[in-house]
Amino acid sequence: MSDFIYLASQSPRRAQLLEQLGLSFKRLLPDPSEDAEALEVVHGAEAPATYVKRVTRLKLQAAVARLQRQGLPAAPVLCSDTTVALGRTILGKPSSDADAIRMLTLLSGATHRVLTAVAVQHGKKTFEALSISSVTFSAMTRSQIKAYVASGEPMGKAGAYAVQGRAAVHITRISGSYSGIMGLPLHETSLLLRAVGVKI
Repeated sequence: MSDFIYLASQSPRRAQLLEQLGLSFKRLLPDPSEDAEALEVVHGAEAPATYVKRVTRLKLQAAVARLQRQGLPAAPVLCSDTTVALGRTILGKPSSDADAIRMLTLLSGATHRVLTAVAVQHGKKTFEALSISSVTFSAMTRSQIKAYVASGEPMGKAGAYAVQGRAAVHITRISGSYSGIMGLPLHETSLLLRAVGVKI
């Protein structure tokens, strides 16, 4: 049994969600020699579920290699990746304000999916899960979208919004896992961690 894990994520929201579980964890972040962003490149017409699971596996492999390279004590490693999909179109992190406006214009008045893949490895054991939720936005005016983008919140977020932030005023319906939409589905995560012997 273990009461300590490594979180291979820079996301403050994932750290906050893990804290909700009362877990002791240490961040296992990419070192300067790693090109973490390159892992998130979409391959052609890749389906959103295939994409998010593949990226999570790659992040987990990189994190486990990092753990071994740094000679850190053995413990379960947790990785997660979230993507937003409108149909088969993947909406990743916006590259600019204009890109964020483009994404939010697509999401306005529509229902989209949020897919979060989670993977845990401890020793030779690896477990994976996928959480899929749906989110419906009300119709947003151009000025509302521009004001939201100007707040800076959309940057660094899949689909250019944060469900727990200012975007909430435009969300009319959520179906699925709220924590999954934030970036770490706690139900699935707790099941995976228990499977590798973490006490929750």
